[in-house]
Amino acid sequence: MNSKPIFDQSGMEYQRARMEQWDKNAVKRDSWKGLGGWYHKRLTEYYKFLINPNQRILEVGCGLGDLLASLEPSRGVGVDFSAEAIARAKKRHPHLEFHQLDAHDLSSLAGEFDVIVFSDAINDLWDVQRALEQVRKLCAPHTRLILNFYSHLWQFPLAVAQRLNLATPMLDQNWLTVPDVDNLLHLAGFETIRNSNEVLLPLPLGGFANRYLARLWPFRDFTLSNFLIARPAPQPAEKKPSVSVVVAARNEEGNIRNIFERVPVMGSKTELIFVEGHSKDKTYETIEKEMPLHPRTSNLLLRQPGIGKADAIRRGFEQATGDILMILDADLTVPPEDLPRFYEAIVSGRGELINGVRLVYPMEKEAMRTLNFIGNKFFSMAFSWLLGQSIKDTLCGTKVLWRKDYEKISANRSYFGDFDPFGDFDLIFGAAKLNLKIVDLPIRYRERTYGTTNISRWKHGVLLLRMVAFAARRIKFV
Repeated sequence: MNSKPIFDQSGMEYQRARMEQWDKNAVKRDSWKGLGGWYHKRLTEYYKFLINPNQRILEVGCGLGDLLASLEPSRGVGVDFSAEAIARAKKRHPHLEFHQLDAHDLSSLAGEFDVIVFSDAINDLWDVQRALEQVRKLCAPHTRLILNFYSHLWQFPLAVAQRLNLATPMLDQNWLTVPDVDNLLHLAGFETIRNSNEVLLPLPLGGFANRYLARLWPFRDFTLSNFLIARPAPQPAEKKPSVSVVVAARNEEGNIRNIFERVPVMGSKTELIFVEGHSKDKTYETIEKEMPLHPRTSNLLLRQPGIGKADAIRRGFEQATGDILMILDADLTVPPEDLPRFYEAIVSGRGELINGVRLVYPMEKEAMRTLNFIGNKFFSMAFSWLLGQSIKDTLCGTKVLWRKDYEKISANRSYFGDFDPFGDFDLIFGAAKLNLKIVDLPIRYRERTYGTTNISRWKHGVLLLRMVAFAARRIKFV
């Protein structure tokens, strides 16, 4: 229990006035219908996109509990300081838990949550930082905190709508900017992953504007609601996780020995998994020959069941036993000696998908053809915009993530479909959909010393354009 009172006299009066106001609003909603219904309908659609069902969800400032119920939680807990709102929430959604609590003191709540929601709640709080610190205690490392709050540009329109009895009455609000909230999150022990703008037109015919125009300049600067997604500030892993390095090998006979000799031992254990992809040379036989010569590393050789790099990587990941999954291209254009840097980036908690980037440092002369380089630049800009996180290089083959996160991506794969022959976008899109922190790690890209690339620039370039369009429909314009 806190030895000091939560509020001084001014804070107590502030809270008392708001409790009275939101009790009145809860009673009023029994019979009142305003334009807010269209606004909340759009918020619910977007929250359902951000949050998968069957998770442990806490909503702070839950009101009548309708948003929480729509998210289909495995355990749903709603808290609100309005006694009238909580009484109605319990009747409307008896399968969920509701508690009359002040967001500034959640010490009576126990357990951890997968997702914590503040929907239009921080605008009305006396001390936003304190409320965020309260929920920080209820977070696991994988917890995602999602907040939406009014844009200050809508202060006057909302005041007019309230006077006309078209919007929920409110007392003076905290008109916070995105940088304000980002800073408060940092002070409370969180790290922002990404932000977005929602609801350009909170009216019955606002569907097109809210889904498409709200994502585009200059319209996005005039939206009603700002969204921020954050995670607990990263903490280094307490133990040394084990590693599985998966190598998709097709026509790479000349690189096999180097892979065995150069892949370093990382963490408590490192296993090397080769997935051979119907080579025309002696790649499979060479791997078989090298395996007993390198006993310090656990080795596994698999034949690829289908075609394409994505198919090979998934086969390798299915058989992997390491805590951390790594992809290493068999052409060795990314040196195996760089893998410990990826290991450190993920174990330290700096990111949850570590994405190699070839486009920062100068490349060796023949490492990447000019058209490929230009294409990669274009697609990196396109996908950074689509995903709301910086993705400077989409097709660098070296990517690292936790096995537990890959299992979630795999389980959610049907949302995007299965049309990525590379596997890179399967991981990037999946990580973005799960609100994972994606971090770019620059590496020096080397020239191939054996064999030729398996990528067709024109055929695969067209496929990448299709992926841009597909990602726009499934991630950006939702």
